[in-house]
Amino acid sequence: MEELFGSSPAVFVGLTVILAGGCSMLAGRAMAENWRGPWHVAAAAFGLTIADRFLVYALFEGELLNLPGFILDFLVLLALGLLAFRITRVERMVRQYPWKYRKRSPFAYVEIGPSRETVG
Repeated sequence: MEELFGSSPAVFVGLTVILAGGCSMLAGRAMAENWRGPWHVAAAAFGLTIADRFLVYALFEGELLNLPGFILDFLVLLALGLLAFRITRVERMVRQYPWKYRKRSPFAYVEIGPSRETVG
């Protein structure tokens, strides 16, 4: 298992999932609040992955240049960032355009159709 993570599973959960994952979720939320695209979340996740791999190396004597660990870290951080991005974007659309959209689930909104009432 350490070959995959480049460190112990406890370090992976503590540093990558909890600490860097929280940062990635905050970045995803910020990108959605400022109307940025989801590719901005991917760029932020890439930068956080580099920082995370360095912290694993510097603090816990993990492997710095471990490709499977880097890819796994990136995918976890990207997933958490995009999750927060989508939830925030749905909340923002429903809050900003209440006459046009309503919330269907935490991840989806639907367009409110035109009124079927006739005037006259």
